[in-house]
Amino acid sequence: MTDLIRDRRGFRPVDLAYGAAEAAARSAGVDIRPLDSVAEFEAVRRLYERIWRTGDSNPPVTADLLRAMEKAGSYVSGAFDGDELVGACFGFFSPPAREALHSHIAGVLARVQGRNVGFALKLHQRAWAMSRGVGEVCWTFDPLIRRNAYFNITKLAADPDEYLPNFYGPIDDDINRDDDTDRVLVRWRLESPAAVAACAGVPRPADAASARAAEAAVALDMSPRGGPVAGRAGTRTVLVRVPGDVETMREHDPGLAAQWRTALRDVLGDLLAEGARVRGFDRAGWYIVDRQESL
Repeated sequence: MTDLIRDRRGFRPVDLAYGAAEAAARSAGVDIRPLDSVAEFEAVRRLYERIWRTGDSNPPVTADLLRAMEKAGSYVSGAFDGDELVGACFGFFSPPAREALHSHIAGVLARVQGRNVGFALKLHQRAWAMSRGVGEVCWTFDPLIRRNAYFNITKLAADPDEYLPNFYGPIDDDINRDDDTDRVLVRWRLESPAAVAACAGVPRPADAASARAAEAAVALDMSPRGGPVAGRAGTRTVLVRVPGDVETMREHDPGLAAQWRTALRDVLGDLLAEGARVRGFDRAGWYIVDRQESL
């Protein structure tokens, strides 16, 4: 209601977007700003190496690439806790007709996780994009990582659009290890009612228990031993489960992690390919998926 009143007073959506971004940054206790110096780009490189534990020989991005992207007008920003860079995000533009930005990498240090620094970074990116006439931001995430699915689908209200098997090929870091790099592409429609509400602190609703009570089928579940169990997908709404901590699983039981990768690809990948829509992601580890075809 407040946003509607402010709109009537002459505030543009982008003004409200910047207000939401500034409020999120204050709440997270960080200062977020665009980066424009070689020293700052080097700091981003070092930050990403710490987050993904890649080492100097395989950085996720180089300072010279970030310098070129910033000069070309792409988005490169950092979150600062005092003088320390604790998070960063960068993206580049899609073809002009799309009026979209592809957000390639965003990450924050483990020590500030739980402060919503990542949320503040994305809201800053949203406001920056809207000020340049961009209506949509896209990015990919690993659909097996529960916290990322919750953040993207529920907390930000981005919409899964496509399942991309082994999208990046092998990545030599301590997060992906030897696992295939399957990703889900999400589209964040920046002025959609769901996104506006999410940026105001009202996440997209997602209740797997209620869906199950309404006779949603379980298309993928977990066995007592922690492995994937395929079910049925014969109802209009289906539930697809992911494990609690696949990153630890990759470290201690890579074979089991690979089973989950294959199972999720077969189930969620097929559903998205058939035109199904992910309605939400329950924090307990369930994708809530609505099938589109007549049943």
